[in-house]
Amino acid sequence: MKIANDIKNGVEALIEAAKSDYDRWSGPNRNEIREEMFADYCKTINYKPGSKYIKVLTKGSVHSFVVNTDNDKKFNRGDILKAASWAAPARNFARGNVLDGSLESVRWTGV
Repeated sequence: MKIANDIKNGVEALIEAAKSDYDRWSGPNRNEIREEMFADYCKTINYKPGSKYIKVLTKGSVHSFVVNTDNDKKFNRGDILKAASWAAPARNFARGNVLDGSLESVRWTGV
């Protein structure tokens, strides 16, 4: 599934925010094992576009979902949603929006 450049750039910014949070979490005095863990996290975080959502994945789990449609009755295009399960987001409220850069709630573990 193809995604528009603005959403793609926003999702990539979300991924960079998650990596940055992992880096902060790792602390300033990292040892070799923490460096390997950080490199592994950075290498495995990615995304998979679907018809309605873009699923952000981290090594066997779902980090978050990003709304990839203008036809959602509750959410705007680019809204970041917490994962409720492997296949579905929690549709209670948005945790930010990748298009307007509101990524404050993004953590390396999810949103």
